[in-house]
Amino acid sequence: MSRIDESKSFIPVRIAVLTVSDTRAVADDKSGKTLVDRIEKAGHTVAARKILRDERAEIADQLRAWVADSEIDVVISTGGTGLTGRDVTVEAHRDVYEKEMDAFGTIFTIISMEKIGTSAVQSRATGGVAGGTYLFALPGSPGACKDAWDGILEKQLDYRHRPCNFVEILPRLDEHQRRK
Repeated sequence: MSRIDESKSFIPVRIAVLTVSDTRAVADDKSGKTLVDRIEKAGHTVAARKILRDERAEIADQLRAWVADSEIDVVISTGGTGLTGRDVTVEAHRDVYEKEMDAFGTIFTIISMEKIGTSAVQSRATGGVAGGTYLFALPGSPGACKDAWDGILEKQLDYRHRPCNFVEILPRLDEHQRRK
């Protein structure tokens, strides 16, 4: 089972938070605030925060900009992962991914099932990697953000988490792009 190895030092990562919404502003962005609060409480740095409308090209452009920014290790978006016509965040993420983490959505669904039952089937939460940066797309509710952070991301973004975690392989994500 997973555990924290207290003999290792915590390594903070720099995380950008993107809220995708046609109606939210920072003042009423509860999901973005939920993520920011949890990121900071865990000891990580909120490197950037932005709100964008549900526009696929704009979302993908912002993801690419943050992937290109050497001061950002992880991008977490919230919103736009459902099934309606305006929900295009997953498609924007997939436009950017080099590799998708299929199990992220599966694990998120398992966690969600415990809270919301079969309604979890409506989420298309996803995770992937591009340019040495982790990218995660979460649903737009504070509860879903809590579930994803508390159930997956908090542990995987902690270098001390065993048997393995995202932080320990972070330096190797873009090794295929380096000169030999």
